[in-house]
Amino acid sequence: MRQDGTLISVIVTAYNIEKYLPRCVDSLLRQTYNPMEIILVDDGSSDGTSRLCDEYARKNDVVHVIHKENSGPSAARNAGLAIAKGSYIGYVDGDDIVEADMYEKMLEACLRTGAQIAICAYREVGEGAEEDHSTGNILELSREETLELYINGDPQYHIYHSVWSKLFERKVIEDIRFPEGRKSEDIMYTTWALTRASKCVFLDTPYYNYTVDRSGSIMNSQLHERRFQDEIPFWKEQADYLKKLGMQELAEKSAYQFYRKMLFYYIDFKDRKMKDSARELMTFLRKEKSEIKRIYRKDFAASGDKARMKLALCWPGAYYRIVKIYDKFIIPLRQHVG
Repeated sequence: MRQDGTLISVIVTAYNIEKYLPRCVDSLLRQTYNPMEIILVDDGSSDGTSRLCDEYARKNDVVHVIHKENSGPSAARNAGLAIAKGSYIGYVDGDDIVEADMYEKMLEACLRTGAQIAICAYREVGEGAEEDHSTGNILELSREETLELYINGDPQYHIYHSVWSKLFERKVIEDIRFPEGRKSEDIMYTTWALTRASKCVFLDTPYYNYTVDRSGSIMNSQLHERRFQDEIPFWKEQADYLKKLGMQELAEKSAYQFYRKMLFYYIDFKDRKMKDSARELMTFLRKEKSEIKRIYRKDFAASGDKARMKLALCWPGAYYRIVKIYDKFIIPLRQHVG
């Protein structure tokens, strides 16, 4: 077990996950790095989660527990951060698992490169999980390079907005907190943190195992609320925030990716037979038409995206049918030929 005196605090949010919590905490207790403290935040659970948290704290000196009224993951993480003593902070969702050497490797990368944030690849586990194509590469990234990857996306080195794939030097996040009372809170927290770090390091190794269960997908009513009340406002806020920092081109790229994402949301709403949600989203996009035109005139806007957006705004029904035909016939044909 590696020790160098630098304390890492890992904050674990736990709400009604007694089935999953033991494997999560056990994976943290098996870490090859020391010293660590594990802060379990029981967010008002009504099952056996609270009892399990107390059992782990009783048996392990490195485990600390906070019991609080249910108020969501943002408030839970903020509560954990308030008592964390570490020079580096990590976040884990209580139904996920981390590899034994995750925090050793991430801290080692930070100390070796001078990065203030380490970011790792992740692996999906459970029903509907996608294949892992990580390379094992390590990338040292400037703030500008990190933000480009984060905003624009990359098929290989994907910087996801969730905080659980990251290790933050405390000084970078000392003055920021998660927005409480809303979901998708990681979008702005990660944006704030990445703009504060002069250097990041990306480890293309899946040290984090993210639990998915696509058979039990989110209810349509919850999805509507999450997208319109949380995700859409946060993505818009991201572009506005970057603009205020003077990062004009990056702000415009953020807006571009946001509008592209809205077309994926539209298709998803239609697939789920959420006609009212699809109609509301298209109404929103049409109100944004002048801004969309301005952004899509930029050199970084792909010609295919321009055509898709134009068709969607003019004839959304035709756009949906063409996408479905493309998915059903063209993509399989390309895969077969390839």
